[in-house]
Amino acid sequence: MSDLNNLTPSNDDQRLVALKQWLHTLDSTKLDLQSMRPASADASFRRYFRINATDTDSTYIVMDAPQPAEDVKPFIKVAELFQSLHLTVPQVLAKEIDQGFLLLTDLGTTMYSHVLNNDTAHKLYMDAIDSLVLMQSQSQADVLPEYDRAFMQRELMIFPEWYITKHRGYTLNDTQTASLNKVFDAILANVMAQPQVFVHRDYHSRNLMLMDKGNPGILDFQGALYGPLTYDLVSLLRDAYVQWDEEMVLDWAIRYWEKAKKAGLPVAPDIDSFYRDFEYMGLQRHLKILGIFARLAHRDGKPHYLDDIPTVMDYVRKTANRYSELIPLLRLLDVIEDSAPQFGYTF
Repeated sequence: MSDLNNLTPSNDDQRLVALKQWLHTLDSTKLDLQSMRPASADASFRRYFRINATDTDSTYIVMDAPQPAEDVKPFIKVAELFQSLHLTVPQVLAKEIDQGFLLLTDLGTTMYSHVLNNDTAHKLYMDAIDSLVLMQSQSQADVLPEYDRAFMQRELMIFPEWYITKHRGYTLNDTQTASLNKVFDAILANVMAQPQVFVHRDYHSRNLMLMDKGNPGILDFQGALYGPLTYDLVSLLRDAYVQWDEEMVLDWAIRYWEKAKKAGLPVAPDIDSFYRDFEYMGLQRHLKILGIFARLAHRDGKPHYLDDIPTVMDYVRKTANRYSELIPLLRLLDVIEDSAPQFGYTF
């Protein structure tokens, strides 16, 4: 995450000067530039500020997306797309594409992650599932880039490069590499056979905002693609930052499956097949996340992401332990982490 604690312009933060100059050109009578303060940050190079209106109690969000590392055009495109699908997303009020500046409506300060507990979770997740089904049921090919096999393969390779080699300091031999690649092939065979829909790709508790109307508000969607149907449900229910009992996750997954069938989505005809798809998709996502969290820590100087690795690894181990063709992954993890073998059942 970016360090947003100091908004004082310095020699190495000329972007902030340029950003304020751009905001001043929009309509300085309606924006209180002195009120600009950090709103949030994420794992990318983007940073966000909140700014007050001068004539109302409204606030706005300003995005600073430095190029060439970032590009605001996908954000603008997906915001317009999702808005047309009647999802609650920030509206782009003004844009400076060349510099990477956007002025957005403000969806508030209350993330799902702030309010999720045993009393609130069911209602919040049902709202999120309803929005997900609404998005998926209006999906069309050739609108968003394809989340294809090559893309998913590249994501999986982040795991051995950054988690195994860089984070654990372990070098795979040829036999282990072949075994891991065989597991990757099994995962990819499943997920690429799934029906294709619009995929947010980070549909989880830190990107969903609690709203009085149109709950949830949806953020961080600029990476949306056209890909496997279970991906966003996995992001939601097997969140890297919030973990629930498996019985609760299964119940919510079944409720999604029922709603999706009713909406005409081509989900697997029986819940066992659907849940297998869900689990294989989750394994692809979580292996990628292990690599990304390690990369954020070791390359980008953001070690706090390591705190969430145990939750993600727990998902990986439990899933690998349930399917015979994934057991080699579990054995490999035992060797890498020098942990005792774990026993379970296989399908």
